[in-house]
Amino acid sequence: MKQYAILLMMLGLTTAISAQQQTIHLWPGNVPGETTAKQAAQVTADGSNNVKRLTDVTDPILEVFPAAAGNNNGNAVIICPGGGYNILAINLEGYEIAAWLNKLGYTAFVLQYRVPKKEAGALQDAQRAIRIVRSRAAEWGIQPGNIGMMGFSAGGSLTARASTLYNVNAYTPVDRADSLSARPAFGVLIYPAYLDKGENRSLTPELKPDAQTPSMFLFATSDDFYGNSALVIAGALRDAKALVELHFYAKGGHGYGLRTGNPAAEVWPPLLEKWLKATTGKL
Repeated sequence: MKQYAILLMMLGLTTAISAQQQTIHLWPGNVPGETTAKQAAQVTADGSNNVKRLTDVTDPILEVFPAAAGNNNGNAVIICPGGGYNILAINLEGYEIAAWLNKLGYTAFVLQYRVPKKEAGALQDAQRAIRIVRSRAAEWGIQPGNIGMMGFSAGGSLTARASTLYNVNAYTPVDRADSLSARPAFGVLIYPAYLDKGENRSLTPELKPDAQTPSMFLFATSDDFYGNSALVIAGALRDAKALVELHFYAKGGHGYGLRTGNPAAEVWPPLLEKWLKATTGKL
């Protein structure tokens, strides 16, 4: 049974990769704040748990996974893989998520943001990614106002930052795309991390939610070392009168993506599918 599940997962990943049609380099010239020459991301030697880990991202890119023409619902999701701002779990929390979203009719974009330890650069990359997708939305048959962001672990942190700091000019504009809003239409945080770095594990001071913060879906578990992050950001969003839906389960741990065999991994996808349908229907 386990071998069958792995085969299905691999087939789903193959489908996602075969559907990929474009790679978009975010920065046509110099990458803001980057001192290392542009190069392709490096694959680490650690391939444990069938996770492909990328590091040394100096040339941030978007990998495009279009929804099938007959199944395109006009919405898009930019996916931010996790990895502690050190690596990107690019298949577990990137390509496999894109394949799942494609089946639901969403065009997916997997973001290779800068790592390791380049949190400021990662926010620049996230803002730039939203603007590029918005500026070219017609290419993929999506509505420019229906572009959300989804993140796992550190990618959840980045999604929360992009969703609350969209009015902050994180970089100097480079072209017409940068005249567009960097506000995502919605945010999805799956087992997010680093959102409770304030005093006594309160909200990370950088985050500034308000009533205009996009609607958010949160999922985490109580046995996750970073589980407090979801509780803290949910409370802050509620206090700010922003729309938020929180699911907090007992077990699941951290870093499970949507692979079978983990109870949490089997619970959040149908919950999110329902939430996405309701949320995008109101955009």
